[in-house]
Amino acid sequence: MATKGLVLYLISAFSVAISSVIFVTHYQGRQFHQNSNLSSLNSALSDTQRVWPELEFGWRIVVATIIGFLGSAFGTVGGVGGGGIFVPMLTLIVGFDTKSAAALSKCMIMAASASSVWYNLRVQHPSKDVPILDYELALLFQPMLMLGITIGVTLSVVFPYWLITILIIILFLGTSSRSFCRGIIMWKEETLLNKELAKQRDTFVNSRGELLIDTEYEPLSPREEKSLMNDIAACSTWYWVLTLVQFPVAFGVFGYEALKLYEEGKKRKIAGNTESVCEASIEFTPITLSFCALCGLLGGTVGGLLGSGGGFILGPLLLEIGVIPQVASATATFVMLFSSSLSVVEFYFLHRFPFTFALYLMSVSLMAGFWGQYFVRKLVAFLKRASLIVFILSGVIFASALTMGVIGIEKSIQMINNHEFMGFLDFCSNQ
Repeated sequence: MATKGLVLYLISAFSVAISSVIFVTHYQGRQFHQNSNLSSLNSALSDTQRVWPELEFGWRIVVATIIGFLGSAFGTVGGVGGGGIFVPMLTLIVGFDTKSAAALSKCMIMAASASSVWYNLRVQHPSKDVPILDYELALLFQPMLMLGITIGVTLSVVFPYWLITILIIILFLGTSSRSFCRGIIMWKEETLLNKELAKQRDTFVNSRGELLIDTEYEPLSPREEKSLMNDIAACSTWYWVLTLVQFPVAFGVFGYEALKLYEEGKKRKIAGNTESVCEASIEFTPITLSFCALCGLLGGTVGGLLGSGGGFILGPLLLEIGVIPQVASATATFVMLFSSSLSVVEFYFLHRFPFTFALYLMSVSLMAGFWGQYFVRKLVAFLKRASLIVFILSGVIFASALTMGVIGIEKSIQMINNHEFMGFLDFCSNQ
């Protein structure tokens, strides 16, 4: 019921927000059409103006280093990367322009994700003799996430800035609240389990339940919003060909993996084997597989639309379908690493960030990702509470909702004061 409630909340809230834009577009369409073209041009000119501060020791660098270290540490532990914290930090404290800050944020996310994946490759499953990374789930979600990014990038051009801000707040508050509630449930279950373990301590050694909480968690890095078609003119024939060809490829790969999981689950059910096909504790039926496809598509769309990372969707989703926090975090990180790496490479060739500054911030994130996981893992093992990972996930998402929401509201108020057009924008003319 809780999952259905969250889905209903997101659908209803998103519908109200988008319907309000349709009303604004209709109301302002004729009145502000000419003025909106001028203001859009001015906004585009201001957005493309680079602001690259020098890498000099001072209070700004010290504060940015501390926030970057803590954001990467908790972001990788929670599995969401910390992009919602990095972008406001880089713009408000360091002084970068928004686009450069987003590119540097992706560099930090990639570095933290790389250390996390490297760390996870050496980690075994808490209770099975298999890797902690679930490659079956990764292959199931990856194609739909990548397709969702393409859709999200397109919508980010069409949607007005204030709508994106509202969607950020709605989504992040919903997922953080649901993750927090799930963390409370896990905490209570762990309390009961620890009491039972304490009673059995005199007669049992190396309880299997202890191992379930003692092992590693890991991160799920965020997702990127960049398209790989920057050298092709928007709305040209080749543009639409390369855009549309992604749909059959994504659905084909997803269908192959979905059919594989469905057939395997069917065979096990006939044989009387109750063990799950993969880490998810759900039965892979056509309905559940369609739900996974929809959520993967939504996660990628969020990554492209909000620039926040599909981990904000994929992390809570994996928990909802019964994946334990350690495996959910590690698998989501593995899925997200591909797109983040490709985006950073593309940002580099587009000269979207200062290389020296990026190296410094990446080194901070690299160390923070490793040591954050190391210390939290020790804490989880000592307290025997894997729910700490879920609480960190919820906290990072909520903090991102606050920081990105405040920045978005401030900019939206400026747009209102400047009498800018607040409705849907034309895709081809706003590239």
